[in-house]
Amino acid sequence: MISIARRALALALVACTPLAASLASASDFPSKPVRIIVPYQPGGSTDAMARMIGQKLSERFGQPVVVENKPGASEQVGAVTVAKSPADGYTVMLATTIGLAINPSLFGKLQYDPAKDFAAILPVSRIASVVVVSPQLPVRNMEELTAYLKAHPGKISYGSAGSGAPSHLAMELYKRAAGVHAVHVPYKGGAPALQDLMAGNIDVMIALVSEAMPLVKAGKLKALAVTSPSRNQRYPELAPVADSQGMKNFEIYLWYAMVAPAGTPKDIVEKLNQSINAVLNEKDMKDRLAEMDIELVGGAASRVAPIVSAEGAKWKKVIDEAGIKAD
Repeated sequence: MISIARRALALALVACTPLAASLASASDFPSKPVRIIVPYQPGGSTDAMARMIGQKLSERFGQPVVVENKPGASEQVGAVTVAKSPADGYTVMLATTIGLAINPSLFGKLQYDPAKDFAAILPVSRIASVVVVSPQLPVRNMEELTAYLKAHPGKISYGSAGSGAPSHLAMELYKRAAGVHAVHVPYKGGAPALQDLMAGNIDVMIALVSEAMPLVKAGKLKALAVTSPSRNQRYPELAPVADSQGMKNFEIYLWYAMVAPAGTPKDIVEKLNQSINAVLNEKDMKDRLAEMDIELVGGAASRVAPIVSAEGAKWKKVIDEAGIKAD
């Protein structure tokens, strides 16, 4: 009887070990540095946002939170890095809808599976875009832009950050809704495209508000409308594209989400979720990101999947109809 009792006790302890380990990992996490992978070069909005979040998390955790830039292949380099990292919460990524929702339709084959290789932590933020034109283009609003494009078919060019980039897809969506034609000129990044737009070498671009509006304020570009469904509080003079004739429901955001490798323990994901939400709600963080035209979102991890699904379906339709291929 004693032998049987001891064996039963031993089996019970073994059965409880994973739960105990999980509870210990949650209570002790983090016990070493955490790294945030940014799938872009230093200096952009994604990098700046990650570094602000990292600094706040470091103060909260009492552990270093280090940002590592892994640019390349439309977020694929960073995504593969995270997908192949240990699922322990010590490696996370600030991803966008490019890597999570657009790439599956844009590339014939990916080295990662956005639906299977990541555990969502939370939706972090989103950025709207703005329709900007060269100062030389004689238009002041979306109606005039559409009329001008119809009057000059094939003679007006638009820039993008590259084939398949959000700035490319957004313009293709507008072209189809408005029934107009314009020549696509892809660049290696948004900055050189905006430079050529200022110089008058191209005519129009749908660019991130955070990148284009400083140039508009400086008088180097003209802004026609924003891609958010309502007016931007910082630029109330700009009407939404959706208010223009034939543009109902036209809405474009670049979404950001924090993700971890698939299989990361749920209690650690929850701790990261709560910690990052707390950081995002600090007043100085809100103020700094608002100055960058970044709209905070936050919330539960479960909010990420519906966003990725909706964005993926929307952009797949545009990619398929336009026959867009990645560079």
